[in-house]
This record gives sequence, C-alpha cells and structure tokens, in this order.
Amino acid sequence: MTTTKLSSCFLTNGLVGISCKREHASSPRFFYLPSRRFLPASCKIRQQRGFDSSKRQDIKKGSPQPILPISNSSLESNSDEEDSQPENGSADAEKGNNIPSTVETNHVDETRDEHVQKGEVTRLKNKLTKKKEDLNFLTVPEVAKALSINESGGDGQFGELMAMIRNAEKNILRLDQARVSALAELSKILSEKEALQGEIYVLEMKLAETDERIKTAAQEKVRVERLEEQLEKLRHEMVSPPESDGYVLALSKEIETLKIENMSLRNDIETLKSKLRSVENTDERVVVLEKECSGLESSVKDLQTKLLVSQEDVSKLSSLKTECSDLWTKVESLQLLLDRATKQAEQAVLVLQENQDLKSKVEKIEESLKEANVYKESSEKIQQYNELMQHKVQLLEERLEKSDAEIFSYVQLYQESIKEFQETLERLKEESNRKPRDEPVDDMPWDYWSRLLLTVDGWLLEKKIANDDADLLREMVWKKDRRIHDTYIDVKDKSERDAISAFLKLVSSPTSQGLYVVHIAAEMAPVAKVGGLGDVVAGLGKALQRRGHLVEIILPKYDCMQYDRVRDLRALDTVVESYFDGKLYKNKIWIGTVEGLPVHFIEPQHPSKFFWRGQFYGEKDDFKRFSYFSRAALELLLQSGKKPDIIHCHDWQTAFVAPLYWDLYAPKGLDSARICFTCHNFEYQGTSSASDLGSCGLDVNQLNRPDRMQDHSSGDRVNPVKGAIIFSNIVTTVSPTYAQEVRTSEGGKGLHSTLNSNSKKFIGILNGIDTDSWNPATDPFLKAQFNAKDLQGKEENKYALRKQLGLSSAESRRPLVGCITRLVPQKGVHLIRHAIYRTLELGGQFVLLGSSPVPHIQREFEGIEQQFKSHDHVRLLLKYDEALSHSIYAASDMFIIPSIFEPCGLTQMIAMRYGSIPIARKTGGLNDSVFDIDDDTIPTQFQNGFTFQTADEQGLNYALERAFNHYKKDEEKWVRLMEKVMSIDFSWASSATQYEELYTRSVARARASPNRT
Repeated sequence: MTTTKLSSCFLTNGLVGISCKREHASSPRFFYLPSRRFLPASCKIRQQRGFDSSKRQDIKKGSPQPILPISNSSLESNSDEEDSQPENGSADAEKGNNIPSTVETNHVDETRDEHVQKGEVTRLKNKLTKKKEDLNFLTVPEVAKALSINESGGDGQFGELMAMIRNAEKNILRLDQARVSALAELSKILSEKEALQGEIYVLEMKLAETDERIKTAAQEKVRVERLEEQLEKLRHEMVSPPESDGYVLALSKEIETLKIENMSLRNDIETLKSKLRSVENTDERVVVLEKECSGLESSVKDLQTKLLVSQEDVSKLSSLKTECSDLWTKVESLQLLLDRATKQAEQAVLVLQENQDLKSKVEKIEESLKEANVYKESSEKIQQYNELMQHKVQLLEERLEKSDAEIFSYVQLYQESIKEFQETLERLKEESNRKPRDEPVDDMPWDYWSRLLLTVDGWLLEKKIANDDADLLREMVWKKDRRIHDTYIDVKDKSERDAISAFLKLVSSPTSQGLYVVHIAAEMAPVAKVGGLGDVVAGLGKALQRRGHLVEIILPKYDCMQYDRVRDLRALDTVVESYFDGKLYKNKIWIGTVEGLPVHFIEPQHPSKFFWRGQFYGEKDDFKRFSYFSRAALELLLQSGKKPDIIHCHDWQTAFVAPLYWDLYAPKGLDSARICFTCHNFEYQGTSSASDLGSCGLDVNQLNRPDRMQDHSSGDRVNPVKGAIIFSNIVTTVSPTYAQEVRTSEGGKGLHSTLNSNSKKFIGILNGIDTDSWNPATDPFLKAQFNAKDLQGKEENKYALRKQLGLSSAESRRPLVGCITRLVPQKGVHLIRHAIYRTLELGGQFVLLGSSPVPHIQREFEGIEQQFKSHDHVRLLLKYDEALSHSIYAASDMFIIPSIFEPCGLTQMIAMRYGSIPIARKTGGLNDSVFDIDDDTIPTQFQNGFTFQTADEQGLNYALERAFNHYKKDEEKWVRLMEKVMSIDFSWASSATQYEELYTRSVARARASPNRT
C-alpha cells in the first residue's frame, strides 16, 4: 500500500519507477516523464493558435533542457531522449534562419505582429511563473512525509532520495535562470527587429518615391517630345498650310497611336498584376497588392481621361485653321507694307538724285548769308565766321559738280552749317539783348517751374490770391512765360507781399493749349516706391511735362518716404477738411518737387494715423486708409479751385476716385475733368466688406449692385477696381498682350466680363522706362560707363562685379546670367531655382538679387544661398540694393525673366538698355517687348532675345541652351546683338504720346457734349 502511495505521489509530479522494496538489493530508479505541466515551454507555445514559425524558432533557441541528473542508467536514457528535443529544435531554428523574411510594407500588419509578439512574451513569462509554482510542489517536506512510513527500514534509500531531490531543485533553478536569460535575449531580438523593420519601411518609401519621380520625369519627357513634334508640324503648316482633310487624318493617326499606347500600358499593368500575385500568397501581402492594383486602375482611368481630352482636341481644329488663315492674312499685309516701303525707298533715291534742288538750296544759303551780314558787321569774330560759311558753300558747289554719289554727304554738311549758323545767330541775339518779351524760357530746369507753380498754389490755398488770378498765373508758368520768370527773379529777395503784388500785374496771359493732368496715386518713384507703379507715375508724368502739359501729383505723406529726394518740402499755412465715418477731419498739406514734378502730400489728422505705420501697404485697414486718401485728394482739388482736364488714378488704392468724383464732387462744381484709371496688376483688387465703402461717403445701397461695385465672389463685398472700370472715362493697363489676357476668365480674376462689357474704353499701353536714370553712358553707379558704340566698359563692369561678389574671373568669356526680381510665385520662383543649377551645368555664372515676402520661399532661397556661399560661379543676394542692381544690369551677358504672368515688366527693358540679352517667357508685356532671334516669322530688326512658351523646366532649358550656344559660337554676332538691343528706344516718349491722344480725344468729346458724364 505504501508502495502504491509513494509511486502515485511521484507519478503525479512526473516521476515513476520508485519502490521501497529491496528486491535483489537494487537501487531505487526514477523516470522523469514530462507531464502536461512540465512540458518544455517550446512545446506548449507551438500549440498556441496563430503563432508563426519564426516565433517558434526563437522560443526553441531560448528553451532550457529539462534534465534531472539521475545515476540510474534507465533514467539517463530517458534524459538523453529529452536532450534530443532541444537539439532538434535548434536545428529547426537554424533551418528557419535561412528562410528569407518578408518585410511587410503595410504598417497596420507590422503593428499587429508587434502586438502578437509582445503578447507571446507576456504569456511565456506567465507560464514560466506557473511552472515554477508547479515545480515547487515537489518539495522535500512532502517527499519526506510520503516516505515516513518506511523510515525505519530504508535509511539509505531516504538519503539517496533527498540528494536526488536537491539535485532536481538545483536543475529547476538553473532552468529558471536559463529561461529568464532567453526571455531577455528574445526581447532584445524583437526590439532590434522593430528597428530594422522601421528602417526598411523608410527605405521602401524613399524607393517608391524615387520610382514615382522617375516615372513622372519619363512621362513629362515623352509629353514634351510630342509637343515639340506638334510644334514642328504647326510651323511647317505655317509655311505651307495643310489641307484640312490631311491634317485631320494626321491627328486621327496620332489618336490611334495614343490608343495603342494605352492598350500597351494596360497589358503591362496586367502583366505586373500577375507577377505581383505570384510573389507571395500571405493574407497581408494580398491586401497590399489589391491596394496597388486599385491605384493602377485609377491610373488607367486617368489615361483614359487624357485620351478623351486628346480626342476633344480634334474639335479645336477649326479654331486652329482660323488662326492659320489669320496669320496668312497678316503675312500678306506685311508683304504689302514691304512693297510700299520699297516704293518709298525708290522715291527717296530719285529725290536724292535731284541736283537742281540742292543747287537752289545753295543759292538760298547765299541769300541767307547776305541777310546775316547785317548782324555780323559789328564784330570781327562774326566776319570770320561769315568767311568760313562762304568757303563751305564754295566747297559744296565744287563737290556737287564732281559726282551725284556724294549728294547725301553734302546735304548733311549743309544741315550742319545751317545749324552752326543758327546757333551763332542765337548767340548774337543774346549778346545784343534783343530778346522778344514773349519768347519762352527754355533753359530753366523743371524743378524751377514746379517750385514756381507750387508757390502759386500755396498762395491760393492760403487765400492770398483769387482763383482767377491763380489760374492765369498757372498758365504763365505752364507756358514758361519770360515775364513771370523775370518777375520771379526780381522779387526773389523781397517780401511775400511785394512778390504777390508783382505777380498780380501779370494776369493778362493768353490761354494755353496744353492739358492739365493730375495724377492721384499711392506711389511715386523714387520717394515712395514699392513696385512698377511708382516708376510709371514718375516716368509718365515727366514725359507729359516735356510735351508741354501741366502735370501735378498727389500722394499720401508716408512716414517711411525718402524725404531726402523731395526738394523744397514745406507745409502750407492751411488745412483741408474732408469727410470720413460721419465726421470732418483736417488734413495738413505739404508741397515739394520730385524729379522736377510738383507734388502735393496729404497728411491726415486722423486718430488712426493712416500713413504713419512704417510701411506703404499691408495694413489690416488698407481699404479705409486709401478710401480716406482718395476723398481727401478730391477735396484738395475742390477747395484749391483747380480745374484739371484729366484726373488719372492708379490701381485699387485710388480707384475710389472715380465713383467719388461723379457721385459727390462733380455736383459740387469739380466737373472739368475726365477720369482715367490704370490697373497695373489685376491680381490685386482690394475687395472688402460692403459696409466699409460707406466710410468715405459713398452710397452703399446704390453701389453694391452687380452692375456697379459688387464683387463677383459675394453679394456683401465690393470691388474698387470694378467700380473704377465702370465709372472712368478711360481704362488702361500696362501692355497690349496683358489687356487681352485679362479679358479671359483665367487672367481677369473675376473682372473679365466687366472688362468685355467696357471694351470700347479699355486699352493696353506698354510702359516705358526712365532713360535718364537707366543710362549706361552716364550711370554714376557703374565702374565704367559705356554705350552701344563702345562696349569696353561692359567688360570692365563684369570684372568689377565678379571681384566685388567673390566670383571667379579665370574665364572672361564665361557667360554671366543675371536675375533681379521679387521672389513671389508670379515671377516663376521654381524656374529661377532651376535656372541656377542649369546655368552651372551649361558652364555659366549666376547672380540673383531680390527677396521674398513669402516666408517659405525666403527660407528656401536662404538654403540655396548657404549652399553656394563660397561657390566660384553662383551668388545669391536676398535683398534689394539700388546701386548693386545697376552693377548687375551692366555686368550681365544675359538676363532671365521666367514670369508665370507679367502685366508689363521693366526688367527686360532695363537689361537691354545695358546690353544684357533677355531670356523671357512669352506672357503679358514680355511678349510685347522680347522677340526670339530664332523665330523666322519675326522681322530681323525686331529680334532681340530668347523666349519660351510653357512655364516649365523644359521650356526654360530650351531658351537658356539656345542663348548659351549663340554666345559661345559667334562672339561677333553676339556683339552685334548687344549693340542692337542697346539702340532700342524704350523711353516713355512713345507711351506718353498714346496717353496724350487718349486724353485729348476724351476731353474733346466732353467739351463737344453738354452731358459731361
């Protein structure tokens, strides 16, 4: 019975074969049979559901061997059998390590695996703890209790059993330590695996992104090649127009080709699908493949959409044919003009051959010389001059008899002689003081006349002279009348009362035939300049002034103006009150001259200090600031009694002038003027809440209508630019091409319908540049001055700029590409960035001057600046420096202007003025001023640069590479191109003539009609 109990006890704990009988004096034998509780951890984990082979192999590696060192041979045999299990497991693990692991790209699957692994580790720990508790069940006291029955007869057996139990406990302790060590190693391996999986995931993402970029680049390359082929076809058709049927057939073939390519892509996609299906059959991989398949299917749909678009292009054939016919019509008209010019040239040759006319002119010269003798008898110097003139006439007669081929040169000699003769007569008149009193004074600068005009205006505003007297005195200043000049000189050092009395004696001047033009603007160069608006106001004003018109400017008095550029600035002893927000506010009036133009500065005495903000624009209340200024400017004209013929307002900041003038001030008596409005950039329209419009006194209910000032975006917002277009008599923008672009839905920014309905009064006039300020022959900022006939100074400026910026001067013929611009999206910043690197690849140098108000663009270019900080061929200067800009224009061989849209642009004109060849995109004013030298459809005399159409890197590369090829292949031809562009007239003279014609026609219509609206 005791034998049964003891055996049962050990059998319960996994030990059998123990007996208390001393049969044949044999020693007790123990057999370790692994029970369910005492199975190795690896065996239990294998039974866990969902545990994969890789985890099983890791557990096998870390599983200790359940060995009890028993001396009995049978027990040792059993232990050897147990030892074989871990060894087999180790072999399986090694075999498993040779199986390549598949890295899942699906992040959700990775997270799930990590949770499973962590859960397995936790379960292992719990099982080991439980097993330890089970093993503790086999303790010495319990065994001793089980054997206490036969204690008297088995002392030796009892001691042997106790020693065996102690050995078992030591083995268990070792087993626990081995398992703890294995768990630590397992955790370390799992963490390393997670890190590796993360790195592999990042690398795969980068690889996928690189593949996508390569695919995109390849597609773009194919697209560009196709576009180039189409462009070549169109050019060929321009030379010989294709028959419509053949052209349609060609396009149909191209569409069929696209269809075939589409089918090929579909077959490739299906092949890719089959390959991807055969990679792995795991559930996670199938999900990833399905997602990729859906992405590819969407790409197929996109390709089908593009195919439909290409099919729609066939419908545009009729418009292309119409354009072709129009172009042929223009070519024919140009041919007619050429024929006419040829006839005129032939007539000119005939005229030059008329020797008899020239002889008669010589006889007239002799008669003029006889008449001039009356004036020359009083001086020996004059007599010598007379003899010289007679000698020249004799020489002229002798050479006329020799050859008709020299007629033209002698005509020039004759004209020079006449000029010298007239200059001598003028000097004689001045020396004899025989000057007629009604002759105008032309030798005084415009600053002088502007200062005199402002003096008269000041007296009028201070109520010291009457309106009628002020008008007459203005007209005398306008005509540069000598009497008012002499009077001013006489009373210059006298008191103001004596000066006014002397001036009032000169009120009988005849009426002038010029125009009185007042510009109301937010900018004027150089005192208050942000962009091109300031240049236009100053340049156009001076050009009109030179043409004999009276021009005045009204500006806000900013605290951040360049006061040192204003001459004779002073405040008038008077104030002008204007309405705003239901109250009357005082305005202090300042006067001064800027670039020879009279300027009135308005300083509001408003508590908000509208123009004392440290900047011109960018305030939250800009709408109120400039609506206030617009009304104060009209109030100044009304209270000073001025009667201008034209009031010219600019951009949205002074667009309020138009509705204010007709609704409020024309009824008050300020009704002499016609309103001209110029929008320099339709991107900026100054929209605001309709309620804000009431602050300046306009009727919100009457103007917040779709046919008045209501903005297209919302019924409760008003648009000042829209109001100016509707209420002005003349509407202009800054180039003919831009005028066409803004009449489209894309370019008009919501105002295209308004512009189209007012198209009769809308025109584009290309801006000019101030050729006095931008003149390489007199520019004080340059190291060496130069002109079209002497280009040596340009090379000196190039060397000086390289030295100043630390660029390499080793190769003097290395082309220098310049770029001066604001870094905003409109200017094509992505193309400017690309041009930097492409210029380096082509073997050139690049200099950029400019900054960005957009923070992320500024940071991006600051990074590029640091990248090329010490580079020999690239320099970025992220600021604006007036002196440095002149040096860059003078030193550059080429100038890049890759604008996305450009209303006018002055950069290309200034660059050509300094002999730098423009590389520009064909848009807006760039299209009206830069003509490609490789375009055979453009007459040679107009070709002056390199252009591209599409706003992408391929288009820019095409123009830039052609420019470099021309520069490097033929130096002499490049020099001739420089001389040509420097001789082009980009002054304000032509533009001012067009504005003058618009003004004159509008004023004439107003005077002929009793209704002046």
